[in-house]
Amino acid sequence: MWTRKGDWLECIIPALWSGLTIEQLLKEVWAASKKLAHRWRMEQGVKLNGQAVSWQTALREQDRLQFYAYEPEPSPIIPEYRELSVLWEDDHLLILNKEAGIDIHPSEPEQTGTLANAVAFYLQAQAILTKIRHIHRLDRDTSGAILFAKHPLAGATLDRMLARRTVKRTYIALVHGRLSPKVGTISAPIGRDRHHPTRRRVSKTGAKAVTHYRVLETFPSTSLVELSLETGRTHQIRVHLAHLGHPLVGDTLYGGQPIFHRHALHAAKLTFRHPFTNEEVVCLAPTDDFPVPLPSVYSQEHC
Repeated sequence: MWTRKGDWLECIIPALWSGLTIEQLLKEVWAASKKLAHRWRMEQGVKLNGQAVSWQTALREQDRLQFYAYEPEPSPIIPEYRELSVLWEDDHLLILNKEAGIDIHPSEPEQTGTLANAVAFYLQAQAILTKIRHIHRLDRDTSGAILFAKHPLAGATLDRMLARRTVKRTYIALVHGRLSPKVGTISAPIGRDRHHPTRRRVSKTGAKAVTHYRVLETFPSTSLVELSLETGRTHQIRVHLAHLGHPLVGDTLYGGQPIFHRHALHAAKLTFRHPFTNEEVVCLAPTDDFPVPLPSVYSQEHC
């Protein structure tokens, strides 16, 4: 269905998109930004069967649609080699299993040692010189699955999917105490803590934040919990669980005891429908860096 040809991608139009105009497919289905659409119009960055045509042209099954996916973009990210754990990859997307103790992206110019630096090197080796686009974030000491887009159109459509909550993120945490009830929803707005530069807190004036949880297993003084996010606020899971009186094991910023070398939170699963192939992607991220064994359903790599 998709073939990479240098800096271009070619799609053989399936029956699903037959009858749509080029403009409808780019803007409505794939959420192309106004800036990207304008650039492609001006530079003839979209072609049908090898020819520049009106974007009002209706697509037919088996047509060949080409677009200039990997136009080189200026980026402040310095490419730097680092071994990566790739869970899933194609010409559009990259899903990595992030280890704990590494930042997602630099916080200052010329910084290296982040996951973004390593992804820049990895993509450069594939002759992809686009900007580094992580679709969601994980805290420095959170491990697990994280999604990157390889080109700007993929970035735009995945951003919209995240906003519409069609990218499902499932986390596993070990918390202090025993949660009751064992299944529940935490709906509590989160804002900055004015007494601390990085900490967040539940605040009436904060942004809406909703976390669903389910207790998987209980131990004498801790509980293993599965969590999913409706929103994606900074430190959301950590703040919400601390708000309930059950901070993450090892999360000293939010009241957890330092009985593990980091806060015990792992992004165990990503699920979404691929915007360019329509296949269901279910990605599990294993880890051996957790205070207790993960349930068997999460303990093996699978995508």
